[in-house]
Amino acid sequence: MFFDAHSDIWSDVTNRRLRGETDILRRYHLPKLRKGGCEGSIFAFWTYAPYYRRTLDMMHCADLEIAECDEICIVHTYEELISAKRNSVFYVIKGVEGMAAIGDDPAGIDWYYDYGCRHGILTWNEENALAAGAVSGSSKGLTAAGKEVIRRMQQKGMVVDVSHLNEAGFYDIMDMTTAPVIASHSNAKAVCDVPRNLTDDQLRAIRDCGGVVGLNAFRKFVHPEDELQTVQQLTRHAAHIIDLIGIDHVGCGFDFCEFLEDENGDLPTERSNPYGLMDCSEVPNFFACLRDMGLSDNELDKIAYENFHRVLKQILR
Repeated sequence: MFFDAHSDIWSDVTNRRLRGETDILRRYHLPKLRKGGCEGSIFAFWTYAPYYRRTLDMMHCADLEIAECDEICIVHTYEELISAKRNSVFYVIKGVEGMAAIGDDPAGIDWYYDYGCRHGILTWNEENALAAGAVSGSSKGLTAAGKEVIRRMQQKGMVVDVSHLNEAGFYDIMDMTTAPVIASHSNAKAVCDVPRNLTDDQLRAIRDCGGVVGLNAFRKFVHPEDELQTVQQLTRHAAHIIDLIGIDHVGCGFDFCEFLEDENGDLPTERSNPYGLMDCSEVPNFFACLRDMGLSDNELDKIAYENFHRVLKQILR
């Protein structure tokens, strides 16, 4: 069994419900999640312009889905997570991937928290009033409002996620953090040099604050060449990160996106995920590759869920 630190399933739930469909999790997602061995995940509210309206739509659709599906449990504390796990119930942590909806008002974090979110990323790929994304082209760090949001998140017991931030914002968070931070879905830039992946110095900084990096299965973050975008290549990212910062700081944040639609409502026309890891149902292939690398059962368990659980136990309260 494994924990996935990043999923965009709320996006699919929203898109389908806005077209009149219902029971999305049971019909489209839970079978693949169970087949792959996923026991729980951070389901992130990923929003794009108009940010506030889209966020409200996603929250409303998520509420309808949660009320309809008794096969998942929304958890807010580590104790709730463990209770769900013991009862073999799929547990979900509500997360936020991009906070442009709150503008420059740090009190907006209370809105997310009161709704039940226990995780957050300041920005997606855009520059907003809080921070700048890794591919925004901006070298600006966190704004004053962004720094206040991070302080409030950590005071409240929310997981701070640095995936998608540019380097300036990343180091601003590292300079002020009072708790472990995560990169929920990022790979190693030394293995695949794209802006969304992390430098060795960034990886060390995550280790030094006690955090965890979730390996990302999005194919363009695995290797620049199509034929090398494979599950085996993703294990090379794992090997690099393990060698650099240790087995205790690596987890899963697969970011599967084969179900995501474009602005026209169409599914991707090209492969989104690497060969051998095309969707959640194929995650056992990834762990088989790690085992072939020589990792023990105890080490596999750390990557599968123990490392992220350690951070969640420390932060969620």
